[in-house]
Amino acid sequence: MSEIATGTTSLLRASLSRTGKWAGSVAFVSGAVSDVLNPLGPFAAYIALIAAVAAAIIAVAMVLRLVLAAKAMPALIFATSAAAIAGGVYGIQQETNSQNGVIAALVPAVAELQQSLGIVSEKVARIEKTVTETQKTVEQVKKSTDTVAQKTDQIAQAEKQQTAQGAETQKTVEAVKQTTDTLAAGQQQQQVQAEKLQATTEQIAASIDTIAKGFAQLAAQGGAIADPKRPDEFYHNARVYEIAGDMLNARRAYLAFAGFDVDAIDPYTRFATLLRVQDGKAGAREVFGQLAEKAKAPAIELVHLLQFDDAQRLDKLNAFITANPDYAPAYFLLAQEFSEDRLGSQTLADKRNEAQALTKFASYEKDGGLLKYFVDQRELADWLDRSRSRLAALGDVLDPARFVPTLTPTRSNAGWSITISLPEPATAISWRLGDSGPFTDTGLLAVNDQRTGKPMPNPSFELPDSTAATNIGIKYLDIRGRETGPFDIRFDPDSALQQGNKQILDQFWTSWIAFDAGGNRGLVYFTQMLSFRCAIRQVRYSLNGTALDKEIKMPPCDAKDPYAIPSDYQPYFKVKDDVKSMAVQVTYTDGTKSPVREYRRQ
Repeated sequence: MSEIATGTTSLLRASLSRTGKWAGSVAFVSGAVSDVLNPLGPFAAYIALIAAVAAAIIAVAMVLRLVLAAKAMPALIFATSAAAIAGGVYGIQQETNSQNGVIAALVPAVAELQQSLGIVSEKVARIEKTVTETQKTVEQVKKSTDTVAQKTDQIAQAEKQQTAQGAETQKTVEAVKQTTDTLAAGQQQQQVQAEKLQATTEQIAASIDTIAKGFAQLAAQGGAIADPKRPDEFYHNARVYEIAGDMLNARRAYLAFAGFDVDAIDPYTRFATLLRVQDGKAGAREVFGQLAEKAKAPAIELVHLLQFDDAQRLDKLNAFITANPDYAPAYFLLAQEFSEDRLGSQTLADKRNEAQALTKFASYEKDGGLLKYFVDQRELADWLDRSRSRLAALGDVLDPARFVPTLTPTRSNAGWSITISLPEPATAISWRLGDSGPFTDTGLLAVNDQRTGKPMPNPSFELPDSTAATNIGIKYLDIRGRETGPFDIRFDPDSALQQGNKQILDQFWTSWIAFDAGGNRGLVYFTQMLSFRCAIRQVRYSLNGTALDKEIKMPPCDAKDPYAIPSDYQPYFKVKDDVKSMAVQVTYTDGTKSPVREYRRQ
């Protein structure tokens, strides 16, 4: 037994000599760190508890010979040291009531370290102090009913707090003043920057004007410049080389011009054309992409996006205009996207988009607003001429009252047949009765529309004779499949019946009167006027002259069966053999009168 004790003692001493130094050091550092982190939680207590449990488990394992004592002894020493040191630190913290840790209380540098690391916040400390003082004040208020002296102390304390609040308010006022001064300085700086930007813009405009004048002089002289140095000289050489067919030198000259970052549209559009001929659209897009990455001129960015295909190009162009709403050349280029040259055939929407863009572009011509975008003024003149020519050809396409669908109602004994007239070719037509609800497709006819190459949509639909006055909505798909509408068109069955009958009467007026029809000598028939009487207010006539001294009394209009002749009404009257002619004038329901029509007896 004594040998076991002696062996254990020897093993303990050996382990302490080997492990004690580093174990004690690590345990001490852990205790110090836990003390510094004490504001976040009682880490010393956590470490002491965990280390003590670990030491007990290791000791039991050694006694029961579950592990070799030689291997477990260093761990036991470390766990015991950590438990002792952390427990000691926690005990001192509790004894001194040091919430920020013992070391922070003794060493101010550690307290500053805690603040810099965000472990302890002065603002949180002030809040906690204020809460503590408020709690004490509440307790004092509760006890103040006992003695007048306690009330006096509370009043003094309240005055002290008010003084502190006044100081805080003063600090806030000073902070607001400082912020106001900062904002004022920022506004002044922005004003200075705006003035600089305006001056820069004016300098650029003046620079382009100088370049344009120099280019015009060089163009009048002709021939390439041997040693070009200015942007107008490089542009002049590019044009000369291009005309001569020397595309390599023309390309070099254009690239040299682009290196000056001049914000003029015409040199870059010409350069892009040359690149598309030589390298295709992809090559032109690559070259201008590289230029756009380095340049600041919007003209280079604009010409770059023009090298994309179709829908992508249009999207990028619209995005450019959104970002640069006053960049005039962009509107002319936008108009080209909807032009007949680009599309082959235009829809009404295409024409309106083209007209809007060209109108916007032309509006900048006032006071020379377009000159700053062009080096070659002949190119500007060409753009303006093309704009005016296209606007003249497009006419009043922007008039919202023009180019809208119309309806032609035709009444029969069975009901209404509504014929739709569209301002442009369509691939589908649909209609709706009233202001809400789904639309009904009119369907397709068994013939192709030569304008679209597709089956022609049915331009008509039927309505019952009981249909009341309402709106009819019409919409259609144009040749590009874009929906147009809906257009709400008023339908009044009474007015439609009258207008339809009037149109027929005016068109076929030679059939109003028939002398001796069907071999019935001595009879004058007015059957046609009788059939379309819903448009007639009065019929006056005269025989052998134009006095119009007689009247044909018409039966009332029957809206349910408008073309039927009442069974008790005779559509004729008798005349003598000496009647050689008859003059008739119709007054319509809308108040208008027909010309005096004269019919001669054969």
